Amino acid sequence: MRSIVSFYFCYLLCLCLGIACVVFVSIWNSQWRGGFAWDGSALQFNWHPVLMVTGLVVLYGNGAVLYRIPLTWGQNKLPWKLLHAGVMLLALLCSILGLCAVFDFHNTNSTPNLYSLHSWIGICTTALFTTQWVMGLAGFLLPCSPMSFRKLLKPAHVWMGGCILILSIVSCISGINEKLFFALKGTTNGTMPYGKLPPEALVANSLGVLIVAFGLVVLKILSNQKWQRPEPRSEDLGYSPLLQDDS
Repeated sequence: MRSIVSFYFCYLLCLCLGIACVVFVSIWNSQWRGGFAWDGSALQFNWHPVLMVTGLVVLYGNGAVLYRIPLTWGQNKLPWKLLHAGVMLLALLCSILGLCAVFDFHNTNSTPNLYSLHSWIGICTTALFTTQWVMGLAGFLLPCSPMSFRKLLKPAHVWMGGCILILSIVSCISGINEKLFFALKGTTNGTMPYGKLPPEALVANSLGVLIVAFGLVVLKILSNQKWQRPEPRSEDLGYSPLLQDDS
């Protein structure tokens, strides 16, 4: 009983931190960065952090912990597989749209692409995420997927899922810091320097702390063996990924 209560406390904390991340990144880019547009201007760039934090961190993290919810353990697993895949697909689409926003902004303004460590980590993370989603679809949802392939894929799928979350957090943190260094230059662009910690820097730094806290809670949920969904014995005997219900 104590384990279940502890899980729901962590899960509620995960939800609250995720909402706070989306709120903070939206406030930062709407209030201090001027809002949003899709016209090649700096306002288009503002979509990049919002979509990446929302997709690559918040939606991804919440999709990863769906199987850990105890209320789902006694139910048919298929709807939760589909929900997991759907949430992850939405996270992936947000991430791709976020990349489109920044690439289009850079190309419109003749800014080089993929020159910073942040961009290298971010593009690699999105590529790994895409591969992870496609392999998950092939291994766990397609009717033609053999049981041997699923057994081989599952440990790698779980391990890679945690790695992608960590890389997503690193990418977002480095991106926030990079943006603040570029934007808060002091007298050259009419802003207070980053070193004086103006209100914008406080909000953006707080966003970074929230992202790290969110990631730690998600990793705590994923790493706790007591919170793993029990595997049904029937699944050890045979497996039909999409056509057969496994509860």
